[in-house]
Amino acid sequence: MPGSITLRPIAEADLGFLRRLYGTTRADEMSLLDWTDDQKDEFVRFQFEAQHAYYTEQFPEASFDLVLEDGEPIGRLYVDRRPEEIRLIDIALLPEKRRGGIGGSLMRSVLDEAAAASLPVQIHVERNNPAMGLYRRLGFESVEDQGVYYLMKWTPPAGGD
Repeated sequence: MPGSITLRPIAEADLGFLRRLYGTTRADEMSLLDWTDDQKDEFVRFQFEAQHAYYTEQFPEASFDLVLEDGEPIGRLYVDRRPEEIRLIDIALLPEKRRGGIGGSLMRSVLDEAAAASLPVQIHVERNNPAMGLYRRLGFESVEDQGVYYLMKWTPPAGGD
């Protein structure tokens, strides 16, 4: 990863940032709705809280990390390391930090870890996610169509390289 990019476990004090970050991932959808800003904010808050609760309950052993650039939060990276695979639960960056190589660098770091352990990496990706191209360039393949999501899988090269 670039030298100024670090990770640290999320804390209760980070929930406000994480909620705003989540809202940026839903901005396009929200722009299509004929709702007031307050209604949109309330919906995003509810969805974030439901997602956060689900992730922490379903993946109790996962690492839930804040992505920092020069010590400032710019994203999140949630990874569940299992004996049979590494599951990328979620990766998100602020809009102004997208398409600048940070997400690719974070992904390559996870893939390097997986390759060293000879483990596949799996991630659920929404059909319309702009990062789909990145995942495909990194070698992920769709292994299951789950309606709104594709289950994508990366398999380490033979020999754990």
